[in-house]
Amino acid sequence: MLIISSILAAIIPMVAYLIIIWRFDRYDREPFKLVLTCYFWGAVGAIIFSLIGSIIFSGLLSFFTSSKYQLDHLGTIVVAPVVEEITKGIFLFVIVANRKFDNLTDGIVYGGAIGLGFGMTENFLYFISYGTTVSDWIAIVIIRTLFSAVMHCVATAIFGAFLGNAKFKGKNKYLLSLAGLSIAIFIHFAWNFSVSFQSTAALGFLFLFATVIIFIAAFSASVLQEKRIIYEELLPEAERGIIPTNHLNILCSAGRNFPGWVDENIRKVYVRSATTLAFRKKQLRYSKGKSRNFYEADVVNYREFIRNLLSSHGKTDG
Repeated sequence: MLIISSILAAIIPMVAYLIIIWRFDRYDREPFKLVLTCYFWGAVGAIIFSLIGSIIFSGLLSFFTSSKYQLDHLGTIVVAPVVEEITKGIFLFVIVANRKFDNLTDGIVYGGAIGLGFGMTENFLYFISYGTTVSDWIAIVIIRTLFSAVMHCVATAIFGAFLGNAKFKGKNKYLLSLAGLSIAIFIHFAWNFSVSFQSTAALGFLFLFATVIIFIAAFSASVLQEKRIIYEELLPEAERGIIPTNHLNILCSAGRNFPGWVDENIRKVYVRSATTLAFRKKQLRYSKGKSRNFYEADVVNYREFIRNLLSSHGKTDG
């Protein structure tokens, strides 16, 4: 019964968080299959590598101290933040090359998914290890679901945001990537350090609460930035007659999800194509070499596709 309850308590909240984060990206939502891949990396791959890394680093620390108390605290406060944020972030370096990973918001979604997957598995291990009584189990479930797992989500999401922002920044991308990883490690370190001591636990909860507020504000700002990108990049397309002028404000608002403004048979593919065109134009501006050639060709293809799509189905329902 404990195992089944722990599985459900570990999975259900994290999947709910995952869906909320994924759906919050209203304008250029990522393929859910890729988001799930990130989630499972956090749940399995990052866990395995972090365990291996922790064993190696703890072994190295044992040469400097034989005190189990010191080793446990160093493992929690120093080793865990560094090893876990690196192992979670490894997969972000893998998928950052994916052309769907193209801005700050995408990094938040992918990084958050990895953190939630990691939090899910770690939560389960804690639930079955320390939930010796019903009251203890409930307390651990509440604390880890509302705080510890959220910390994993926020820390890796911030690293992802820096990677997404760095992708088209040229020479500064390595510095931005390192800064993002450092901030993720610091958030993890500050949480682990504060809750390791009873006298600082309250500060830890306050720190994490403030971090989550900042994270939500940054996520909201990044989504609004996507809205601006869509408007600014599609404005020239409207001026060129590729996109009807009366569609411009609709394509960067919630109204694009409702029928009545364009032939319903093409609405979804039109919205998706117009959004992709906007982001491809943005990416083209900061690309070089083969990537630039790809984005340049894609911009031409999407313009032609949208022109043909609208001309064959009528520009509006009216």
